[in-house]
Amino acid sequence: MDCHESNCSKIFNNSDEQKTKQYLYEIIFAAAIYICAFFVKEQSLKIIMFLTSYIIAGGDVLYNAIQDLKKGLVFDEHFLMSIATLGAIGIGGYPEAIMVMILYKIGESLQENAINKSKKSISALMDMRPDYAYIETEEGLKKVHPTSVKIGDIITVKAGEKIPLDGIVVDGNTYVDTSALTGETILKTIGIGDYIYSGYINSSGVIKIKVTKSFSESAVSKILELVENAGEKKAKAENYITKFAKIYTPIVVLCAFLLVFIPVAFLGGVFTLWFKRALTFLIISCPCAFVLSVPLSFFAGIGAASKLGILIKGSCFIEQLSRPHSILFDKTGTLTKGVFKVCKICGDNSDEILKYAAYAEYYSNHPIAQSIKKANKTELFKDNIKNVDEISGKGVVATLDECTVYAGNKQLLKDFGITAPPVDEIGTVVFVAKDKEYLGYILIADEIKETTVETIRILNSKKIKTTMLTGDIDRIAKKVGRAINIAEVRSELLPEDKVSILEEKIKNKPTAKSVLFVGDGINDAPVLRQADVGIAMGGLGSDAAIESADVIIIDDKIEKIPVMINLAQKTMTIVRENIIFAIGVKILFLIAGALGYMTMWGAVFADVGVTCIAVLNSLRTLQTKSFIKK
Repeated sequence: MDCHESNCSKIFNNSDEQKTKQYLYEIIFAAAIYICAFFVKEQSLKIIMFLTSYIIAGGDVLYNAIQDLKKGLVFDEHFLMSIATLGAIGIGGYPEAIMVMILYKIGESLQENAINKSKKSISALMDMRPDYAYIETEEGLKKVHPTSVKIGDIITVKAGEKIPLDGIVVDGNTYVDTSALTGETILKTIGIGDYIYSGYINSSGVIKIKVTKSFSESAVSKILELVENAGEKKAKAENYITKFAKIYTPIVVLCAFLLVFIPVAFLGGVFTLWFKRALTFLIISCPCAFVLSVPLSFFAGIGAASKLGILIKGSCFIEQLSRPHSILFDKTGTLTKGVFKVCKICGDNSDEILKYAAYAEYYSNHPIAQSIKKANKTELFKDNIKNVDEISGKGVVATLDECTVYAGNKQLLKDFGITAPPVDEIGTVVFVAKDKEYLGYILIADEIKETTVETIRILNSKKIKTTMLTGDIDRIAKKVGRAINIAEVRSELLPEDKVSILEEKIKNKPTAKSVLFVGDGINDAPVLRQADVGIAMGGLGSDAAIESADVIIIDDKIEKIPVMINLAQKTMTIVRENIIFAIGVKILFLIAGALGYMTMWGAVFADVGVTCIAVLNSLRTLQTKSFIKK
């Protein structure tokens, strides 16, 4: 079995559904024998039928109790159910004992079904699992397992097939369905030179991909690894419930013992009466509602997030996300697109300005030069360029057949005695001159994402303090800050400065609150690690993001930050509802049971009924539409 299949089996497999079916069969057979037993007159046969029904319904509970005893785990729900029902049988309460086990089995079946639903919401990611790859060989296409493909190999993917490995498209154009990874149903255009991730589905043409990562390092494997390990980091509430159950259970066992011993030994009570009350007390006290519903709430929250293209590494981060005090944003690639683009050309002839600038930058691979050449629509002739002189930190001087072109900052023009007017723009300004005659300027800027302004507005409305961190000069940074209405701007920062600012924010926050950092996951690893919650934007292909971030937004959509906060807050609300409901009902029923006002049937509701209600309440977390709101 390969590593991917192993990961899948840990999350969801056929045995989960088989277990649910097994529960259903056991309930049907146990209930049928139980009902038939009431119509049998022979007392010995009636008892045998009752005991058979009891074993079918509660055999696994007894087995688990014995296994737990061998491990030294005495006080758990299996132990409580076993001694309570065996005690009831000991005093002739066959119908009550059997019905307790049948209803408990029904409750277990409902719980298992609920857990399977939340698992399936995560295992929907497994639909992206690539089962094969077509590799190019001298004999033609050969079908192999993705683990057999090496870096540098060329694979062919036909229409309708899953992309098996990460790589660069070297031939063909297509549309890909990215929903398995990003949660988005919109098709994405892919062509030669584009990077493509495993897990995407090729929706139209045939493409060839040069593999850049082995299967174990591919996007799909990284996601499966994250999902598999998501349950390992527990929230404080989850840890508290585990510790609480270990203390709570022996206490209630002691109380049940005293409930029999004190009235019988000192008050002249009837042993059978008080023993039955003690058994009822034990059934009521089972901590199933706590032990199952709280972890399930967090698990469902992680599953709901995965359906939205948000990977959360553990339930502890859901708890932190639910109480943000402040959010720090890296600017480039997070609040902005991280792609330079010609936004404005100022001068008498914009086409001429762009053409001469493109000539000057003809041989440059700098992102600014690339954006100028991409924007230029005029045909350029390489032979027309006689000489190019790049002046570090200032710009380029290019000698053409008919003229000399100057393209760079204001200092470049000043050095050659060319006067340019003052310019106050957000972005990089490239001044252009021809034969020492000023022509105009080109504004190149990193565009603000379309949803950034609305996202910041929502966060501000939630009273969350927002801060932008950037290495840009202060003037440009403040203009961007005003454009997106962010509360605070910190500019001209080095990477270590970002860490210092984060530490300052963490030091000054209220104890119960958290500080979040959102970055692109490539050069922000130190800050992502130190934040209470590090969120990587579009970090799927970045090892730094996978290793350092606590949450990964696969599709780089900043608008999902309020969504994940809403999700975390609703999850924590459901957790608190379950805890308060379970404790409240159990306290009332325990008091009533101790005083003799509660039958064993009522005890069953206090245990199984409360657990089922809490579990069903936990599944509300899977309703993802409720999180996508302003």
